Amino acid sequence: MYNPKSLNAAEFICDSEILDTLNYADEHKDDLELIDSLLEKARPQKTSDGWNCRGLTHREASVLLACTDKSRIEKMFAVAQEIKDAFYGNRIVLFAPLYLSNYCVNHCLYCPYHATNKDIARKKLTQEQIRKEVTALQDMGHKRLAIEAGEDPVNNPIEYILESLKTIYSVKHKNGAIRRANVNIAATTVEEYRMLKEAGIGTYILFQETYHKETYERLHPKGPKHNYEWHTTAHDRAMEAGIDDVGLGVLFGLDKYRYEFAGLLMHAEHLEAVFGVGPHTISVPRVKRACDINPDVFDNGIDDETFLKIIALIRIAVPYTGMIISTRENETVRAKALKCGISQISGGSRTSVGGYTAAHRPHDSEQFEVSDQRSLDEVVQWLIKMNFIPSFCTACYRQGRTGDRFMSLCKSGQISNCCHPNALMTLAEYLCDYAQEDAKKSGLEFIQQELKNIPKEKIRSITEDNISKIVSSNQRDFRF
Repeated sequence: MYNPKSLNAAEFICDSEILDTLNYADEHKDDLELIDSLLEKARPQKTSDGWNCRGLTHREASVLLACTDKSRIEKMFAVAQEIKDAFYGNRIVLFAPLYLSNYCVNHCLYCPYHATNKDIARKKLTQEQIRKEVTALQDMGHKRLAIEAGEDPVNNPIEYILESLKTIYSVKHKNGAIRRANVNIAATTVEEYRMLKEAGIGTYILFQETYHKETYERLHPKGPKHNYEWHTTAHDRAMEAGIDDVGLGVLFGLDKYRYEFAGLLMHAEHLEAVFGVGPHTISVPRVKRACDINPDVFDNGIDDETFLKIIALIRIAVPYTGMIISTRENETVRAKALKCGISQISGGSRTSVGGYTAAHRPHDSEQFEVSDQRSLDEVVQWLIKMNFIPSFCTACYRQGRTGDRFMSLCKSGQISNCCHPNALMTLAEYLCDYAQEDAKKSGLEFIQQELKNIPKEKIRSITEDNISKIVSSNQRDFRF
């Protein structure tokens, strides 16, 4: 029986509820009056305290996903952009993945790290190699990383992850520093999540891959990841351990997208029901080609139009969450996704272990083929040309604005008083430290225009003064 407050995965990701939801969506997909009412319900409402946005339930959002009326679909994209503008403005947070090790004991059929793949080069970074990778990332301008490692209790125990985090945070190169390290590692115990919390991680990220239990178990035939219940309840254990920023994600293409969409939203509803705060981020990767992996063998792939519609409807259903798209997607798709919900992107990514210190992009240990291979600097300039603010901000994490504290500020609209100026100040740092002179000049001109959009005069004045110190006096790390 469906129960979002249950701690049993079969009850909060309830198969019968998802099937009932899909049937309900099919029955109502042409009910244009209902669809119009749902879109009106979802629209952000301006109040004296900021913005109010109610979101949609998994069942309501599934009706919109099933709808094929072109004018309503256009309206969905418009509402998604309204919501994103209301809560995230034109800020886009930038990050890079850092692969520590591709040793893995699991047998996942969609991942090149699977234990039976004899073609991939197995690598694990030493702490000295990690220092070099982090230095290379800092030389690019990155301040925020997502740590990746395969599941292997011998090669990648929790002690290795903790030591690596300590190394990452210790590297200070020129004006560079990693200010936030998010972690994407296998489901583990409450005790080990407490260790990660104490190590100062940002968000704990774990993709479900697929919410369809039968498909999940078939795609994970051997290894600890085979346990659907253990994997699906990982975020609960992380939050119990005090990690109040957690990230969800589905690997679209493994099972039918409408099922995955409903399951993903039910997972978000579960976290909200149990812990009072939903996911900090939601990621939307699609299956991509890699060593020993052919995405064509999965018959549930989705086209770009459907993919963008899913992004828009996640934004509508879970309005306050950050949404992430990686370099799995090409420049064209990423540009469209930024306008309908995405608030975080990776840039200059390499998905190989030790990839950032290699002179040329290595392919022998990649987790997936990178579609957008532009440098971070190219991505930054691209965003500015589209009138987005590339943000390297990590202030909320370091100021303790996480979990329900972040969400309360976001829901009230107060977060914009911090995020907009912080984005501009971190962009100024990037331009001064890493950009070419012509890009620096045009970027600083862009910042001057964006300063006018800070509504509170006092905050705008402080921000202007701080940016002047960044540019002229080489001072760093101002934050609200």
